[in-house]
Amino acid sequence: MADPGLRTATSADLHAAADALGLSPAALAPALVEPRARVLVGVEGQVVLLRRQWADDATAEAVAVRRTGVPLDHPDVLATAAGWGCDRVRHLATDRVGEVPLPPADAPLAVRFAVLSALAATRVETAVALARGTGVARTKDDGSPAVAADGAAHAAAVAVLGDLGVPVLSEESSDAPVPDGSPWIVLDPLDGTGNFAAGLPPWAFSAALVDDGRPVAGLVADLSSGRRWWALEGRGAVRDGVPIGPRPGGTVVVPSGPRGAVVGVPETARRVRITGCTAVDLCLVADGAAAAWHDVDRSGTHVHDVAGGLAVLLAAGGTALTEEGEPLRLRPDTETKIRLVAAADETTARELLAALA
Repeated sequence: MADPGLRTATSADLHAAADALGLSPAALAPALVEPRARVLVGVEGQVVLLRRQWADDATAEAVAVRRTGVPLDHPDVLATAAGWGCDRVRHLATDRVGEVPLPPADAPLAVRFAVLSALAATRVETAVALARGTGVARTKDDGSPAVAADGAAHAAAVAVLGDLGVPVLSEESSDAPVPDGSPWIVLDPLDGTGNFAAGLPPWAFSAALVDDGRPVAGLVADLSSGRRWWALEGRGAVRDGVPIGPRPGGTVVVPSGPRGAVVGVPETARRVRITGCTAVDLCLVADGAAAAWHDVDRSGTHVHDVAGGLAVLLAAGGTALTEEGEPLRLRPDTETKIRLVAAADETTARELLAALA
């Protein structure tokens, strides 16, 4: 009989999982909400408690703190470790170690991207921590801040994603040529630089694989909290191992307030949030924390700012429209600004466009 696999535990699994691991529910409960911890459960009573931690060589590893009926090399344990950008899995009790394999070279490009983008996010996490407080801060031509960590994040990400053999576009470099009809990667190595410099969460790594104008795979890693959103076209989107989906609501998120004006929102909006991190904003719409996002009453945004978050949103079932109300198509151009609305559904998106008209 085929192994039905493991899934990420929810609050409904807490008492049974805690009992199986020999823990009190109170001791296990934080692992259900902490992004750097994961409880996996199976239909036959299998349970494993994993924690992400740093190893002595500055790589990340997934540590099996407690387990029952789950081998270290279980596919879902390895998949969790890969999603965290870990190089290995370690058993806490015995110190036994197993490597996290990379997809083979003949695996689908989107699958290889999913694993390598997670690994890139971890390398970026280290790079920006090392670069914090170094170099000289400056202001880019578009008015956005830049610090040494931006360049360090770019170098760390490209060193990993370059192995995929497709053009990699980035906020921190000139655009590479993309042949017609070819897939390409676009990333914002450190989205929310101003937040990072101020120590005000969130700041994130964002990457997307784009094919025929569609972001077909994406990862957004909130480096300030450990939250990770992952998406693959046709397979949905998850946040920290749990499937997500958008939903209507009264919260609208925007990149910033328009200078000298008020933020445009539909009549159904009850509150506006400004996080300073566009990639995370779009993921908040994807997972239902917010109902919509837009930049229509501003000067616009860039493809690297939105691609990773849009991949998550669209795979989760959300909608993105241009300011003209057309489906958004991404182009390999990090210089030209675009304006769009992103929402839980098309009705909400069009209501927002009407309110902004």
